[in-house]
Amino acid sequence: MFTETAGSRKAIGDVDVLRHEGLYHLFHLVLPNHDFIAHAVSTDGIRWRRVRNALFIGDPGSWDDLMLWTMHVTPDPHQPGRWRMFYTGLSRRDRGCYQRLGLAVSDDLYHWEKHPVHWRDDRGPNDPEIIQQARQAACRKHPNDTTALIDETSAFPLSPDPEHYEASLEQGRGLVSFRDPYFYEGEGDHCLLVSGRVPDGPVVRRGCVALLRETSPNRFESRPPLHWPMLYDDVEVPNLIEIDDHLYLIGSIREDAKIRYWHAETLDGPWCSYHDNVLMPQGNYAGRLCRDEHGWLLWCFFAMERNDRTANNLMPPPKRLVRSEDGLLHIRTFEGFEDLLGDELDTRCVQPLKPTSEGCECRLDPHKWEISNKHGFQAFVFEEEVESFRMQGTLRIQGKGKCGLVFRIDPETHDGYYLSFDLRKGLAQLRAWGTDREAGGEHMMSFHTLQSASWFTETPGEASFSLLCYGSYLELSIDGFIVLSLADQRFQHGHVGVYLETACLEVHDLELRHLRNPAQLDDHLVGA
Repeated sequence: MFTETAGSRKAIGDVDVLRHEGLYHLFHLVLPNHDFIAHAVSTDGIRWRRVRNALFIGDPGSWDDLMLWTMHVTPDPHQPGRWRMFYTGLSRRDRGCYQRLGLAVSDDLYHWEKHPVHWRDDRGPNDPEIIQQARQAACRKHPNDTTALIDETSAFPLSPDPEHYEASLEQGRGLVSFRDPYFYEGEGDHCLLVSGRVPDGPVVRRGCVALLRETSPNRFESRPPLHWPMLYDDVEVPNLIEIDDHLYLIGSIREDAKIRYWHAETLDGPWCSYHDNVLMPQGNYAGRLCRDEHGWLLWCFFAMERNDRTANNLMPPPKRLVRSEDGLLHIRTFEGFEDLLGDELDTRCVQPLKPTSEGCECRLDPHKWEISNKHGFQAFVFEEEVESFRMQGTLRIQGKGKCGLVFRIDPETHDGYYLSFDLRKGLAQLRAWGTDREAGGEHMMSFHTLQSASWFTETPGEASFSLLCYGSYLELSIDGFIVLSLADQRFQHGHVGVYLETACLEVHDLELRHLRNPAQLDDHLVGA
């Protein structure tokens, strides 16, 4: 799990990742100050090394002298070998209330130079002070190059067109949303997608995906919204990809902190929703996509603090994005974990978590468990305590009782993680259940519902599962698709097993394997 240094008061923000010449390149915001865009590289997509920072806020008086927000890095379609970074900037003059889009370029992904700008703001379309400041900055940077002057016809920074979008601080909420650029290159289309807002309608329902088309190199013209759901305050961090000749629009919704998607046959729409258009469960945010040799990967950050996405964030491992035959998108476990698998644990050594009672049985053979508990709660755990692991198998329940998994369980207190299943309805809920020894009385009980999700089941009462625990990262897949993805640091190691309550349960093809723990990284690497 990639993060900022623990205890530094900094946190990772929105991310953007691309694959180039065998390396994953991560560009990300650093919260809460938003002073620069950081850069890290990885060979495996799991362990990262920080390198030279990519971009910093501008000098005082610049259009981006207050904060830098979400970016997108792509190859320049007009100059092979060059890269473009579209990014969001805020100015001190506007007190951060007006968002604009800037451009930086690079020939190697490590050294970035901001595109010359002409800041058109409330001081007038050709304010001489702004032009003079930019000329002086260009001359200081290139003292021997008389051509390194500001392009007074530059399109950047880009601002919203009032014909299609909120563009004034007097409109809507008293701030202008025009951020999170995403460059899309399709057949005959070069577009920028932007988190914007239409100028009319209920104030908290104006969020849309704004659209700008590139008419010539680095020149963009505003168009009507690509998609306006008429539901949300903003559609943040938009993405647009094509899979099997179908277009998919992905965005993050602040109201419920989930990553959602829509689909269409053409760029002009209409954009439609499936019965389940949630790609990532609650807490995962600001999803970005990149393509590698195996297809599309989905990246995001996870907010450890439910009510504050500016502190204590982590970037989980990526998810493989796949399209099913019926057109829905799903996510699978990243293949990179296969390289981290270690020895297999002996699942024949099983013990009950609490003393057994009449009606509690456990029978094992080489390929199947049969366990039953006629009344009350019982868990059967393996003898060896583990930290990072992957457990997978198939569960089949009989009767009307309950079942689930337990892991990182303390054998004395029974504190740990409890993962409940309703195999008939297709529901999963993860809880951290423990003892707060510093509290007193009834407050000693610590109970936290961490994440819940549902899945569609064609086999009520039966499901194949894969539970992956890697450091603080926890991931559950059902029938091959991820349903839970989160980070939690309450419990680090302990027993793992299966629980049931007033039920009979069969466990088929159970496999439990160690995962190599997250590397102990030096100052140039950070991890969970």
